[in-house]
Amino acid sequence: MVHLAMPELSEAMNMEHSHDTSTNTRELPMARSMCWHCQSEVTGEYLCGQCVKVQPLSKDLDYFSCFKLPRLLKVDEQQLERTYYDLSRTFHPDFYSTKDESEKTISLGNSAFLNTAYRTLKDPIQRVEYLIRLEAGAVKDIRSNPPADLFEEILELQEDLESFRQLAPEGSSSDLETLRTKLQGERERLESRQGKMEASLFVQFNEWDRLQQQYPEPQDVREEKDRILRGMREVLSDRTYVSNMVNDLSETTG
Repeated sequence: MVHLAMPELSEAMNMEHSHDTSTNTRELPMARSMCWHCQSEVTGEYLCGQCVKVQPLSKDLDYFSCFKLPRLLKVDEQQLERTYYDLSRTFHPDFYSTKDESEKTISLGNSAFLNTAYRTLKDPIQRVEYLIRLEAGAVKDIRSNPPADLFEEILELQEDLESFRQLAPEGSSSDLETLRTKLQGERERLESRQGKMEASLFVQFNEWDRLQQQYPEPQDVREEKDRILRGMREVLSDRTYVSNMVNDLSETTG
């Protein structure tokens, strides 16, 4: 199963916070072409070159572009982390505690976007869900129905879970322990199934990345890319249901 942790921002906070835009110009799509404070032209700098006020990020900015990464499913995690810490030193609200309310609001918005983008790209499952949303608008179509080949087994499993819940308040009994053993075995089998789904998903990651690197213009291989997106969406759909069942089994049987 995939379990990834977000590093502590305190490491970045302990580093010097510099506003020297003349020697370290940084650029991302901004929400405005003019500084909200002094009306100077803004061409992508995080901070206005004239009044050094932080600028709001564009609402059209995607997470990959935020970290200057291509739309690949295998990311350079070192670059991701370096960029995260660098942007954190620019946007973190703690650096704007003595500023006016406008700057505080902008830093909060930019920082929230940055944190969400980092968490999404750091986790492979969230990353592929986000990529599908960008490429095909399909995350909302991830179904919650059981995989077809597991449908009858899932129905039986749900009946066993309900029986377990009814017996549990009465305390330990041979029937309860028999059911517990059966359900724990089912949980292990589903966890194995989930692991295989993730392995299949990562194979498709490689297919997607190969096409992206060989054919950066989507229209060149649109049909092939759409096939991979559909395949990943299908695996995600099955994985979501199986994962929910695993969680239900864990919570019910302990």
